[in-house]
Amino acid sequence: MVWAGGGEGLPLVPPGSAGRASPTAASARPQPGCGGSAAGSKVTMEVSGLPVELWRLILSYLRLPDLGRCSLVCRAWCELILSLDNTRWRQLCLGCIECRHPNWPNQPDVEPQSWREAFKQHYVASKTWTKNAQDFESSNCFYLFRRKKDRHVLRVGQGCEFDTLRAALASADVYDRIVLLPGVYEEQSEIILKVPVEIVGQGKLGDVALLVSIDQHCPTTRLCNVVFMPAWFTPVVYKTTSGHVQFDNCNFENGQLQIHAPGTCQVKFCTFNQSSIHFHSVALGVLENCEFTGSENASVTIEGIPSSERNWACKHLTTLAKSHCVFLQASDPALCNASKRGGWGGPPVRSLRTCEIVVGGDQNNLLPASKTQLVLEKAGEREAEVNGKLYTAKEGDAMTLETDSSDGELSTSSENEDDDRSMYKLSYRAHGLSHMLAHVIHSRPQTSGLTALQRDLELKTLQQELQRDKEAQSLASSLQGCLIRKCLFRDGKGGVFVCSQGRAKLEGSVFRELTYAVRCIQNSKIIMLKNDIHHCKASGIFLRLAAGGLIADNNIHSNCEAGVDIRKGANPLILCNKIHSGLRSGIVVLGNGKGIIRSNQIYGNKEAGIYILYNGNPIVSGNHIFQGLAAGIAVNENGRGQIIENVIRENQWGGVDIRRGGDPVLRSNLICCGYSDGVVVGERGKGLIEGNTIYAAGLYVKSSEALNIIANAIHANHDSGIAVLQSSQLTRIANNSISCNSLGGVLIESEARVELRGNGIYDNSSHGITSKGDGVVVENDIIGNRGCGLQLLQTADMKVTKNRIQSFWDYGIVMLDQTKGLVQENLIFQGRAKKTILQQVSNAEDCIVQNNKLLTFKSKSDVAWTLENPPARPYIEGSTRGTSSATNSQKVTTMSTRIAARMDGGCHNNGSIFCTIL
Repeated sequence: MVWAGGGEGLPLVPPGSAGRASPTAASARPQPGCGGSAAGSKVTMEVSGLPVELWRLILSYLRLPDLGRCSLVCRAWCELILSLDNTRWRQLCLGCIECRHPNWPNQPDVEPQSWREAFKQHYVASKTWTKNAQDFESSNCFYLFRRKKDRHVLRVGQGCEFDTLRAALASADVYDRIVLLPGVYEEQSEIILKVPVEIVGQGKLGDVALLVSIDQHCPTTRLCNVVFMPAWFTPVVYKTTSGHVQFDNCNFENGQLQIHAPGTCQVKFCTFNQSSIHFHSVALGVLENCEFTGSENASVTIEGIPSSERNWACKHLTTLAKSHCVFLQASDPALCNASKRGGWGGPPVRSLRTCEIVVGGDQNNLLPASKTQLVLEKAGEREAEVNGKLYTAKEGDAMTLETDSSDGELSTSSENEDDDRSMYKLSYRAHGLSHMLAHVIHSRPQTSGLTALQRDLELKTLQQELQRDKEAQSLASSLQGCLIRKCLFRDGKGGVFVCSQGRAKLEGSVFRELTYAVRCIQNSKIIMLKNDIHHCKASGIFLRLAAGGLIADNNIHSNCEAGVDIRKGANPLILCNKIHSGLRSGIVVLGNGKGIIRSNQIYGNKEAGIYILYNGNPIVSGNHIFQGLAAGIAVNENGRGQIIENVIRENQWGGVDIRRGGDPVLRSNLICCGYSDGVVVGERGKGLIEGNTIYAAGLYVKSSEALNIIANAIHANHDSGIAVLQSSQLTRIANNSISCNSLGGVLIESEARVELRGNGIYDNSSHGITSKGDGVVVENDIIGNRGCGLQLLQTADMKVTKNRIQSFWDYGIVMLDQTKGLVQENLIFQGRAKKTILQQVSNAEDCIVQNNKLLTFKSKSDVAWTLENPPARPYIEGSTRGTSSATNSQKVTTMSTRIAARMDGGCHNNGSIFCTIL
């Protein structure tokens, strides 16, 4: 048999082209079976002598050897033979009883790239079971006979020389072929296979059934086109402990295959109905294009460390496996943008509001600020309620502290409000975190930070991850234990079970409607690439007891429990998967589970996208977690973890929900456009919240534990930027940018203890800071807010020092009710309303107001005010700094009104209250 070279679909060579035997020879019609004589004769059959369609019709009657001979005539003939791909080659491939559709069982409706190549692979595979096989030591010259073309064919069946398989095997010589005629063959005791043979069923698959138990004691064997069923005395239908066995196009019914090291196997195009395969310390086994249905336990079990002792077939199987490794294939770029579509090749799970955050595209397409600063109706109602309750009715009786100064009057020559506002405006755009807001504000960013931010937040492909992570690359290319490729597991209990330090690799397989797809335990490792796992009754993938490996580029969806479940010390690497539409969480990490979860798309799950609890401690970075029906990431029950550089958006509950002892590091994430708060820190929640951009979502704290909120950009949220409802331990809010929120910048309730230091609180639609609790407000910039700069209400007990405050419309500082504390050394920029400090407290001796400074404006010709020494806060080393210098027109007036002489902490430590997400 000769296979022609060259590619498929090549154009026909016209007469006179190079490669023809004779350009002047007469045309002749080829006849079936005479290709060889045509090639050797003096008369060359011209391809151009007949229409191509007629040639294809004629050649469709040729047998396989004749097609090979015709392809050797000349280049034109070779190209003509290659052009038969969708006709004769397809017919030969599907007509062979040893072959099935090349994409069976997962995609039998998808045409292969080349039917000729697919048929070639089938043909070559039928010969490789003898390739490089070791000869028996007792026969030094055996190789001469093994290569003989006239090996014996033994027939078994009614009217043949053998009635039973056992009888035929007793008479068979090495590498003989045993053909079983249609029928049922039952053996009452175990068959010992002592010599290499090939056993092939005649007719269609299902015509030949074997009720046997075979124990292989020879170097190699092949079985094809046979149905295996267990004998009455054992469920094991086939076992090998040393040799190599190849199964092609077989069915296994209610039986078991057992492969023990150093034995190996290759199973292709087989069906397992309520049957299973057990690998025991096997160095390498290959399962390709197989279907597993109705299993009562795991369909494939791999246990034990792969043996260092290898048989002759390991080298052949390794070469075969590496030649078709799926991770070397280029990923479909269209799939990398599935987060924009909200689904796997389709629309989102439900109609959700979208967020046009640009993290990798043109800067001209940035989200307009007009869309981000809409004040919700409820926000307007709450603001009116707050303003009306606080001092509308009381202002007439209030003690107003103003400075008598000849240049303190504001100019009234302005023709409109905009002119007045621009006169008193303080620029803060170049503060230390401005680069973090560049991708959510309308104007083109002025810093170089946006490019790096977009590059960091853009979802990486598997190829990019493998290029930057040598460990992941090594795992993806490793090959040990069992390779399962392009198989279908359905309608059973379990798919693949790996235990006791076993090793397995799964590529391009489908797991559906099982109890679980993959279970990996006891220091085992599993590598999963490009599999489809869905509609499992429990979790899709379980990892337990220090299991590990690589789970990459899989589509995991619609499972009843978690898509991936990691616990009890398991530590896998989870890259570039799509985990979506689950009835519970996408990924669960608990019970001291670890893992690296990176560059995944996790969306549309009914519970948290990633759920960390019970001392789970993963590293979660670079993921897109969106459109979940609960929280994006939930950290509860003493869960920990590092949550870094993720995009968490459009989730129904909090973007990140931390409570009940959860203690994560939440750093450099983009958390935006949620239907609830961006970050929720509930009952007993704690941790570090640092360097995040929280946009159109907000931050909500109601915890009894200490919390650090540092260097975040909290922008354009639909409520207050930060709301601290309860914090019996100190909540430290430092160096944040809190701007353009629909209500106030920071809200501190009466049961809270807070330190506000070094923040920039700008342009919020209500008050900059409203506090009813205890703590300190030190060195903040509170500028441009629609309401007051700072309000102290009810039983607030605050130390307010060294802040820069301006309210264009309202008072800089307001103190009402039973407020206590110290207000001193603050710089107040006077606004259009000419209001600085409003004080109405029940006991003036409990409140000290002293050494505050007022900046007033002399005339319209004055240079605009600037924030300097330091520049606009948050002031962070290495960030963009504003430049300014004081001018003579900025007049400083000192206020020193002593009201009382006491400053107590006044902190409260009440019990925690359960935090309910509305």
